[in-house]
Amino acid sequence: MKLVIVTAVEEFQKDVLKLFKKANIENFSSSGIDGYKNLSSLLVTSNWFSGGKSGNQSIMFFSFTNKEKIDDLFTLLEEFNKNLETNNPLKAIVVPVERFI
Repeated sequence: MKLVIVTAVEEFQKDVLKLFKKANIENFSSSGIDGYKNLSSLLVTSNWFSGGKSGNQSIMFFSFTNKEKIDDLFTLLEEFNKNLETNNPLKAIVVPVERFI
């Protein structure tokens, strides 16, 4: 068993749900998060609104599942990211689970 975590801008929430379904990952959780990118100091100082909030509404999905389903999900995520027209690709990581109850 492994833990897979996928993050996306809120705009792609329905797409991620479809990808989880295609990968046969039926049990998962999600949570709304604010996503940030560190801007270079030059960009921050030249930004009129540099003191304002620069976070993006994002969402994080996570599931405890087996390697085969995660492999399928990663294939689908890579395919999705290849066709993006924005600079906000879906991100994913896998964490091994040593113990669970």
